[in-house]
Amino acid sequence: MDESESVAFIGLGVMGFPMAGHLARAGCRVRVYNRTTARAAAWQSEYPGEVAATPRAAAEGAAFVMICVGNDADVRSVVHGDAGALAGMQRGAVLIDHTTASAELARELAKAAATRGCGFLDAPVSGGQAGAQKGALTVMAGGAGDVFDRAKPVLDHYARAVRLMGPAGSGQLTKMVNQICIAGVLQGLAEGLHFAEQAGLDPLAVVDVISKGAAQSWQMENRAPTMARREFEFGFAVDWMRKDLDIALRTARDNGARLPLTALVDQFYGDVQKMGGARWDTSSLIERLR
Repeated sequence: MDESESVAFIGLGVMGFPMAGHLARAGCRVRVYNRTTARAAAWQSEYPGEVAATPRAAAEGAAFVMICVGNDADVRSVVHGDAGALAGMQRGAVLIDHTTASAELARELAKAAATRGCGFLDAPVSGGQAGAQKGALTVMAGGAGDVFDRAKPVLDHYARAVRLMGPAGSGQLTKMVNQICIAGVLQGLAEGLHFAEQAGLDPLAVVDVISKGAAQSWQMENRAPTMARREFEFGFAVDWMRKDLDIALRTARDNGARLPLTALVDQFYGDVQKMGGARWDTSSLIERLR
């Protein structure tokens, strides 16, 4: 069996579920683990593959072990310990963390993997649930070049762009830049649409015109219509964005970067949470203006 055909996938949330599915449909031998067993059963009913009772059992015999969970603590809970993924990994296997987490965690995992003779990549993704479902994610990776070269053909099964950004932690740092930029663009879009509404303009007509010029962005093309219709029960949740921005802001305090707009938008997302929008899409920033 080619090594790329043996894969473990740990975490079957809105991103991990379709990502693991793309691997299975590409012909990989996939074994999955999810904390909620019903979710794993649902995955198995839709895709060919096995369900494991623990992260360790999922990782046993796998050439690549992918993780896509919620935060640093969640990653540690499925990686370390007797039932953790590392305990089941064979020498030469590669641990790939798709979770948006801290760069410190990435460096910690790289060292832990190395002690077992395993490779490691921190490889957060961008593209949202739709990108995961379409197999069109962007993967920004940190780690050793030879490990990345081995893993890239596997990552290509659910990504349209995969790039090595530097040593361990570089993928997470790049994802922080991604989230910083998204937060600023969404606040600007929210204010622009709100201004249009207050001025008596048709916001969709406005977007149709300005999206042909320098104001165009992915957020404008994909979120302005739903923002105008006040639809937010989908997409990337405010709770998760605040988690990501907290990581970026803490890292900025350590490296001396100044992020005044990011800090402000993070507070605005706090307002949205207080309005009951913790699970709304991040484009819900406009609701606090209304």
